[in-house]
Amino acid sequence: MNSIPPGVWNAIDYERLAVQSMDAGRYAYVAGGCGWDRAVAANRAAFARWAVLPRLLRDMRSGHSRITLGGLDLPHPLLLAPVAHQRLAHADAEIATARAAAATGSCLVASTLSSCTLEEIAAASGPARWFQLYLQPERAHTLDLLARAQAAGYAAIVVTLDASIQLASRAALAAGFVLPADCVAANLRGYPPSAPVALQDGSSRIFQGAMRHAPTWDDLHWLLQASPLPVWVKGVLHPDDARQLQAAGCAGLIVSNHGGRSLDDAPASLTQLPAIRAAVGADYPLLLDGGVRSGQDAFKALALGANAVLVGRLQIYALAVAGALGVAHMLQLLVEELQAAMAQAGCATLADTTPNCLTPSC
Repeated sequence: MNSIPPGVWNAIDYERLAVQSMDAGRYAYVAGGCGWDRAVAANRAAFARWAVLPRLLRDMRSGHSRITLGGLDLPHPLLLAPVAHQRLAHADAEIATARAAAATGSCLVASTLSSCTLEEIAAASGPARWFQLYLQPERAHTLDLLARAQAAGYAAIVVTLDASIQLASRAALAAGFVLPADCVAANLRGYPPSAPVALQDGSSRIFQGAMRHAPTWDDLHWLLQASPLPVWVKGVLHPDDARQLQAAGCAGLIVSNHGGRSLDDAPASLTQLPAIRAAVGADYPLLLDGGVRSGQDAFKALALGANAVLVGRLQIYALAVAGALGVAHMLQLLVEELQAAMAQAGCATLADTTPNCLTPSC
């Protein structure tokens, strides 16, 4: 049975303890991004550039962290990000994560590349659940995933558009990491793989190879018409893309550099958030993904324009350390850290968080 180990005082402590709980190669893979991990470091550094500005004599007795997001009434604005292959961290994989989400009233975003099927995850989770979608080379397979998600009670589709090509992290390569045989994409088992395409002489392994199935605007417009559920887009960093996606009818956007796993020199998600908020206006739903390690980090993202934030690596660290109990405990700590930051900044509700709550840290 998993238990909370000594020395967990803040949510970020799970990152430190995960080193002791995971095989070195698996930890390097989870902790790393791509290339030299510069984008991973940029996500963390972006939060450090801001400080929370305390306010005095504010009445906090009716304060709360509740939020309504995509039709869901949630006790807090912390979502569990879609993270693939969670069996790397724990034998119970996404089932444990789903149980933690249910216990804390958190919204879970289940990955297409999960170790457990979306139906198994839905059965273990609470009512607040979304399904993250990778568009499949065969549209019939995408349609089947959409139908399965709707039947399993997922409330929204989160389509990831920024991960068509991913370069390996040098740290993971140096650690000799290879995806274990038992880490398979359970949701895709019934779909035959696409036939390999032989590259012609002079063709690029990137353009004509890895990118041959990359989504286009035509694919997105097709998805918006085909999906029975609201469609959010994950992987937005450019304000012009944000405007186009909003105009296309997306339910909301997730500002994300894919945790630094797609482009090593991508800007930090938090750095791009204010410009994207300005591009889409005050009322359009925006989420922030990338680098959140504390409730204070979440507060900073909310103050800079996010309606909610996603927690990725910290989720996996807690899962590795203490299974479902660890993930639930990590979320509880994050919520309390967020509420403490809100109280000290004079914000009784999330609607009170604005850029005026922050000041440059140096």
